[in-house]
Amino acid sequence: MQKSIVITITFLLFLFSATAQQPEDKSVLQKQREQLRKEIEETEKALNETRKTAKVNIGQLSLINKKVNLQVNVIGNINDEIRDLNNNIYSSQLEINKMNRILDTLKNEYANSMVYAYKSRSNYDFLNFIFSASSFNDAIKRIAYLKSYRSYREMQAENILRTQAMLQDRIQILSGSKQRKNVVLKEQDKAMTQLEKQQEEKKMIVDKLKGQQKELTAQVSAKRKQDAKLKNMISAMIRREIEIARNEAAKKEKQRLAELKKNNSSANNNNTTASNSNTKSERNSTPSGSVLVSSEADKALDASFKNNRGSLPWPVSGYIIAHFGSTTLPGGIIYDNPGVSIGAKIGESVKAVFEGEVTSVSFMEDKQVVCIKHGKYFTVYSNLSSASVQRGEQVKTGQVIGKAGANDEGQGEVDFILMQESSNVNPEPWLKH
Repeated sequence: MQKSIVITITFLLFLFSATAQQPEDKSVLQKQREQLRKEIEETEKALNETRKTAKVNIGQLSLINKKVNLQVNVIGNINDEIRDLNNNIYSSQLEINKMNRILDTLKNEYANSMVYAYKSRSNYDFLNFIFSASSFNDAIKRIAYLKSYRSYREMQAENILRTQAMLQDRIQILSGSKQRKNVVLKEQDKAMTQLEKQQEEKKMIVDKLKGQQKELTAQVSAKRKQDAKLKNMISAMIRREIEIARNEAAKKEKQRLAELKKNNSSANNNNTTASNSNTKSERNSTPSGSVLVSSEADKALDASFKNNRGSLPWPVSGYIIAHFGSTTLPGGIIYDNPGVSIGAKIGESVKAVFEGEVTSVSFMEDKQVVCIKHGKYFTVYSNLSSASVQRGEQVKTGQVIGKAGANDEGQGEVDFILMQESSNVNPEPWLKH
């Protein structure tokens, strides 16, 4: 019987240790939901800014898409909490049922022991039980048994009280879970209603954009022409940087060979040594496979930039208007973005995402473009109303390099492009999320 009591206590303690972890899990879900709602509020503020223009635009569509996606995440978060609450309610009910069965067993055992004690309550029965022993040792054992039995009855009573207290606590927890579920269900209904309104707003924006097909097509065509000019500008800049790097490498090699020839006395030895050294130089000058990374400083910068993939700061505060790559706009218009287009306030500070050297500051129509070299990587910041750096300048991470300009729709925008030598790279996985 004592063994069963120990097992019962251990079981109940296990139940309560498991219960103690559940509020923490709920707190995590609620904190995530609060963060999502803050993002929705920020997106709504940006959306209100774009509504100040006369017509709907791609920026509004991008923001409403973001808002809908965030709301879907909120609903998913609520569903996770409801599922956890359902699991908790189910497990709590099972535990309560089990506690009730254990409590019934303890009460039955205690009742039986009390009946036995009642029947043996007289001093005569007590003494008769002891003196009827066959030997002195047997009498001692019977006295010890009676003391142990009395302690067992006391333990039974304590265990019943403890189990009743635990049962009451579990019932309160179950009641709290049910009340919390009712609150979350109402929250779910409200979130679903908000999602329906957002989806209606999205449909209205899409319909209006479809009604502006000629204007939208003209805007995309103009954007493609700008991208083509920008691509030619970037390609020319990178070719120039590669040519500069090659000329610099050739100049250093020429100086090295001249110094080697001066120090050697034999013409044959000169040719042999120069040939071997030239081969060695070719191996060591471009270990990364890029002529742009030849010096130790270039190697360190290139490696550092690569190692910071996923943690680079955004060049400007705002929201994504158009992601990298192919995007299908309302009406089936396809636009292939060479980078990521970021909506921002006109005049917002644009910052370098990493340290490096400014390789180009150019005008493209009435806007400016800044290019920065990071080893064999280049970051390009276009659609700037002004630039505050110049070619050849060394910049630091987070340094202001210009101001955000306005796009054709009158909205603030910065186009950010990432190049690995002459190849376009999706910049979003490189930026901090």
